[in-house]
Order: sequence, then structure tokens, then C-alpha cells
Amino acid sequence: MQIFGKWLGRLVLAVVFLAAAGLAGFWGFAPTIVEKDRNAVIPHDPYPVSADAQALHERLTIGDWHADPLLWNRDLTERGSYGQVDLPRLREGNVAIQVFTAVTKSPAGQNYDHNSAEAFDNITLLAFGQLWPIRAWDSLLERALYQSEKLHGFEAKAPDHLKIIKSRADLEAVLEARARGDRITAGILGIEGGHPLEGKLANLDKLEAAGYRLIGLQHFFDNELGGSLHGQGNHGLTKFGRQVVSEAVRRDMIIDVAHSSPRVVRDVLAMTDIPIVLSHSGLHSHCQVKRNLPDDLMRGIAATGGVIGIGYWAEVACDDITPKGIAKMITAAVAAVGEDHVSLGSDFDGSVETAFDTSELPALTHELLAAGLSEAQIGKVMGGNMLRVLRARLK
Repeated sequence: MQIFGKWLGRLVLAVVFLAAAGLAGFWGFAPTIVEKDRNAVIPHDPYPVSADAQALHERLTIGDWHADPLLWNRDLTERGSYGQVDLPRLREGNVAIQVFTAVTKSPAGQNYDHNSAEAFDNITLLAFGQLWPIRAWDSLLERALYQSEKLHGFEAKAPDHLKIIKSRADLEAVLEARARGDRITAGILGIEGGHPLEGKLANLDKLEAAGYRLIGLQHFFDNELGGSLHGQGNHGLTKFGRQVVSEAVRRDMIIDVAHSSPRVVRDVLAMTDIPIVLSHSGLHSHCQVKRNLPDDLMRGIAATGGVIGIGYWAEVACDDITPKGIAKMITAAVAAVGEDHVSLGSDFDGSVETAFDTSELPALTHELLAAGLSEAQIGKVMGGNMLRVLRARLK
């Protein structure tokens, strides 16, 4: 029995050791492997950028309505060898304004057609695998608060690269610094879907205090605010959703209807008189897929003084995701909704494959010139329209 006990003890120790080694490997390598696969940039030769395009690009105020790098365990103050956006690459791409969006829930089997809010949540596993604080493992609100903390940490580490803006005065200060030659980026915090509120209007206080100024109403599933474009019934705004929209308007927040059902979008348009944002999308008449809202609904968003952020991934661009392909869609969007209502909404690091990263944006400016847009039109699309909406909403 003593011999048996000795071997049993060794077996238990071996199992514990193997389990610990497995967890260490999971925590050490799995998240990086997942992100490299999910946020790939297609290998390519350098894209053409003429001297005129480069000179124009350097004069522009460039802004992007949507990127998700806070979901991943990269130090955004360092230039990454994978992924699509970080502070050094934003500087290389001359990006003046970047919305950093917090993803807090993602259903297993996620697709553009039909998702259940009750499906297993992928972000739970990601939060565990990336060793997020335990408080964020089972709370959507805490996940949003943690991602805000991450961005504030990057700001503290690289204050010459990033300033999180929470007011119009903050925005103007960054623009003035850039006019003096500083290559600092204004960061704006946004939530991708209102579910971090966890059904409580009071939680908007916590998100606002954490720096969030843009609120997306839905993501890939129906939530307490209303129906998702990818949910189960094309529901409109709920009573709670209407309360959130009204309160967001009162607080001078920016309302984003990306991923919202058409009925939610119509409800928002009917009950507000502010510029509405569709942060990352494609143009339906250019790429006729469910993910791209019909052009008439996009024109309704434009009629508020709002903007459509054009994304860079295959499902919204019908596979032509080179700078030339994205320029074609932008040109079509200008024709469909007007030059004052088209913006950039990359969805960088949002589990999408792209053909360029944020450091390569001069190639997009080159292709917009080649497509025949004027310098004034390009200036509006690349950031001028975004800046107008921000100045209208931030107080």
C-alpha cells in the first residue's frame, strides 16, 4: 500500500504539472495564435503612392470610426508584427482621430444572418485566455471598463502618441498640437453594442465616467435595447432602448447604428435630431449583402447630417479589399449619399482580414485621387466629415 500510495502521489503530481503546463501554454501562446489568424493582413507588394498623393495625405486630418485592438493582448504603444492597428502605425498613417471600440460579447457561430443572444459567448473564453481581471470574466460592464483602463494605460505610457478625448476642448487641443507638428492621435472610446449597460440605465454613468463617448446600440445579437441586424426578428427599439437613446442624446454622446436592425435605425432616426453614425459598413448598391443597409436607409442617416463609415473587409466590399477596391466603394458611396456623409470605418483588429493596415493609408489617398475624387472630396472622406460630426456632438 505504501508503494501504491507513493506512485499515486507521483501520478497526481504529474497530472497537476501537466495541467499547469497546459494552462501556461494556453495563456502564453493561444491568444496570440488566435489574433494572428483573426486579424491578418494579406501579404502584398508595396502599394503605389505618388508624390502628389503622399503630399496630400500629409495635409489631411484623417479619422477612423471603428477599430477593435483593445480586445487583444498587444501593447499598442509598440509597433506590432501582426494585427492591423497600434499607436506607431497610426502615426505612420497620419491618423489624427481613432475610435477604439470595446467588444464585450460575441456569440459562438457568429454570422451575418441569424444569431441567438443565448449562444455561448466567445469573449468569455478570450477574457480567460488573455488573463483579464476576474471581474471581467462574467460581467459585460466590467469588460468595457477594463478595455477603457487599457487605453488609458497606453495613453499614460505614450502621451506623445495618444490623447483620449472626452470633450470638444480635448479634440481641439489635439488638432492644435498636430498643427504645430506633433504626430499625436486623438483616441475616442466607443462600445460595440449597448449590452455592457446590463439593462441598467445607471450604468451609463459608469461608462461615461470611464471615457466612453460613442455608443453602438447593437452587435451580433438582439439585446436589451432592441434588435440586431443579425438577430432573430428585426425588432425595433425596446422601451429601455428608447431611454438609452434619449439619455445618450442628452449627454452629447455619439450614437452608432452599425449592426442595428433596420427597424432600430428607423426608430432612432424618428426620435432624434442629431447626426447619426453608421461606423463601419459597406454600400449596399455596390455590394448587395445583408451586412450593408439599403441605400435609402443610409440616405436617411445622411439626412441627419450623419456619416457612413466605409469598412475594409471582404464581407462589406464583395472581396475587393485592396486600396483600389475600397476607393471604388468610397467613390460609389459619395455618389449615393453625398460627399459630406462618407467617412472611414476600417474595423481594423475586429476579427477581419484586410489587404492593408493603418500605416498604409497613403495608398488609399492615392487610389481616391486616381478614381477622380477632388482633393476637397478626399479631405471630407478621410476625416473632415468625421471631424464635423464630432464637433457637433462633443461638448
